[in-house]
Amino acid sequence: MNHQFLFRRRVEFADTDVAGIMHFSNFFRFMEVAEHAFYRSLGFSVHPFRNGEEDAGPKVGWPRVHASADYRLPLHFEEEVEIELLIEEVRNKTVGYYFNFWKNPDSAEDRTIAATGRFTVVCVSFDTATRRMKAVAIPDEVREKIAVAPEGTIPADIVR
Repeated sequence: MNHQFLFRRRVEFADTDVAGIMHFSNFFRFMEVAEHAFYRSLGFSVHPFRNGEEDAGPKVGWPRVHASADYRLPLHFEEEVEIELLIEEVRNKTVGYYFNFWKNPDSAEDRTIAATGRFTVVCVSFDTATRRMKAVAIPDEVREKIAVAPEGTIPADIVR
């Protein structure tokens, strides 16, 4: 069972502002990219509804119902960052993720958190006739592959 996923990404020029610092909004994009890579690592897709294609896994989607971020240190153009995804909570229809953005990920001495973030996603099915989403229970085949991070892994001083 997986409670943690690590994903590396380089800050691209398009991710930055005029000062060469990653724009605050791009932290959300990076969290989403890490989440998608996490699903792929489990053998699933976050978008299994493509017409004419057979994707592995259940036919469910995961829209966000909450997203937040807290910023501590800037990330700069061409800097490599490690995004750590931790499963904070699993309920009947929702999953809560906690993200750490690790600056200087290869240096034990300089490795530090640049930002943290959270997503809450809801499991939905898509009714093609009505073109609407409906919240559904997380399929067993997903639930069997994920677990909540051990206590103490996510800082307790962070109020949700």
